[in-house]
Amino acid sequence: MKQLHKLLAAFAACTALAASAQYPTRPITIVVPFTPGGSSDITARTIGQKVGEILGQPVIIDNKPGANGSIGGGFVAKAPADGYTLFVGSIGVFAINPSLYKDLAYDPKRDFDLISVSVRTPNALVTTANFPPNNIAEFIDYLKKNPGKVSFASSGTGSSDHLTAALFWQKTGTSGIHIPYKGGSAAHLDIIAGNSNASFQNLGSITQHVKGGKMKLLAVTSDKRDPSMPNVPTLAESGIPGLEVFSWQAFVAPKGLPKEVADKLIPAVIQATKDPAVVKKLNDIGFEVVAGTPAEFSKFLDSELARWKGVIDAGGIKQSD
Repeated sequence: MKQLHKLLAAFAACTALAASAQYPTRPITIVVPFTPGGSSDITARTIGQKVGEILGQPVIIDNKPGANGSIGGGFVAKAPADGYTLFVGSIGVFAINPSLYKDLAYDPKRDFDLISVSVRTPNALVTTANFPPNNIAEFIDYLKKNPGKVSFASSGTGSSDHLTAALFWQKTGTSGIHIPYKGGSAAHLDIIAGNSNASFQNLGSITQHVKGGKMKLLAVTSDKRDPSMPNVPTLAESGIPGLEVFSWQAFVAPKGLPKEVADKLIPAVIQATKDPAVVKKLNDIGFEVVAGTPAEFSKFLDSELARWKGVIDAGGIKQSD
């Protein structure tokens, strides 16, 4: 009987090795932990399509929103490490949630194989199209005259847009009402409808709404003006230094990818991100292509985890805020 078990185990190992060598032989699923239309979703769909072309298999997008990406993150952490389930998440999912959620269903360093930080984009302070202020000075004045009355939408508690708003209030001596949604696109709809007044949304996800006259863009959180919106000032230009924030989107996979799979998958993701047509499409809506390596991602993630833990601790920000 023991000999039979050994033979079966050896057969299973050989089968798994053969499957890894032939990867991919079926469609690949990319889990996005937010609703369709937000930055993570745009990144996954734009780059994922090219990844599918490179690897010769269809790529399916599976949106699993909730808890600032924690639901999708927990799902992927438990998925088989075979290269057929990938995960595209944001700064909030990888660098903020670990310091904010006490019972987080995943650990970004322990549970994922880091593939690549694909893109980054500054946050942008947007308001409803008919909101009275037209620049940062007027906006701050309005907040001070209406303390605790202006609503700030976010893609979820602990998202970069939530924490950017908290930093903005701290630096300007103002306040607002935080309204978390299950993803950026859900927040966009309520800003456009006038149900929420303002938000620090990722520039790459709201560019079309601004160009279409559905939102008003007051400033960006980058260190210099963004080429896609050259007439929009930075917060530093507007008199608020030290509030530079870039949101970023990254690819990961469940921990333990076979080497044969990783050797095909990682180069495919980076190659797809650098594809000229993909770069142009991302640049046109305000995303800067990074296309970093796994080693670069690991080092960067360590620094981001430390930065946002400091912000959360200093602001006393809670999971329920």
